Amino acid sequence: MVILLLIAIVVYLVVSGVQVWLTSRESSPRPASAIIVMGAAQYDGVPSPDLQSRLNEALDLYREGLAPLIVVTGYKESGDRYTEAEAGGTYLEHHGVPSSAVAEVGGTDSYENLADADTVLKARGDQTVLITTDPFHEDRSMAIASGFGLMAFPTPTHTSPINGWSAVPYYFKEAIAVGVGRVIGYHELSRLRLGFG
Repeated sequence: MVILLLIAIVVYLVVSGVQVWLTSRESSPRPASAIIVMGAAQYDGVPSPDLQSRLNEALDLYREGLAPLIVVTGYKESGDRYTEAEAGGTYLEHHGVPSSAVAEVGGTDSYENLADADTVLKARGDQTVLITTDPFHEDRSMAIASGFGLMAFPTPTHTSPINGWSAVPYYFKEAIAVGVGRVIGYHELSRLRLGFG
């Protein structure tokens, strides 16, 4: 019985991993109310290469006129002077996006980031969003956003420095996060503080 349970768990996680991978290959840019940029590391106000790649994708979408607002997300680590959202907002403004077209929100993980973004968007009457993040992070971000009632479409960055074999551990981690999140709920997964980000 235990062996069958373990086999079932492995199969479930493999299926989750395949779904994460399939979603990572999707890109559906279209007119929307806003672009949500999922947070990533920043260094004293300067976006990390990973965050910069996400911001550049959002810039391209914004310049194409697909959305009038970019929502940047992310918190700060202990001792940091800036949040990921602040670093992202400053970067966008330095690249020509007016401050009125940027909203900064931030929680400690993907769920809280999207919860805060949802509050801002719903207050504006917005519902359709483009989710910009790394390809491996797209499936979970989309699922969380949809759980808030947002109509989310994937627009993963095409220039992430996390690619090739270096991305494999991230896909593995996301397969677990998605698999567990679907069972217990993404809100509960966030509350457990398991480090999924």
